[in-house]
Amino acid sequence: MSLLNDLVGAAEGALAGAENTGTPTDGGMMALLPVVTQLIDKAGGLQGLLGLLNQHGLSEAAQSWVGNGANQAVSGGQLGQVLQNGGLLSVVQQAAGAMGTDHNALLGQLAQVLPTAINHLTPSGQAPAAHEGVDLGALAGLAGSLFS
Repeated sequence: MSLLNDLVGAAEGALAGAENTGTPTDGGMMALLPVVTQLIDKAGGLQGLLGLLNQHGLSEAAQSWVGNGANQAVSGGQLGQVLQNGGLLSVVQQAAGAMGTDHNALLGQLAQVLPTAINHLTPSGQAPAAHEGVDLGALAGLAGSLFS
């Protein structure tokens, strides 16, 4: 039940931020975890995204998301820098355009949801090996049920 509480908490936090900034509310929130899924896919899997985070200064945070302890927070600016350096910022820009919001606001929301999503995808406290698949469909399905 802790995982469900964590995901709901992250969603509520992102929603609260969205309401304060004029960015998307619950309809936009439904799109966040599919954006996470797309980032993972475009990075070459969860290992690829974690590698990108490690290479560009968020190693400690990324490890906390995979581990069983508390998730270290990152800012939207930090996440945006990593994604820009890794050639993935266009994924966020396209999603923001489709959602009718600013990509910086979306980065802030993703920075709140990404730690919980990665934590959910690594329940054993370890990232899957590069050749092992990640059940991204379950994550997207979970998003729909949480935010509908």
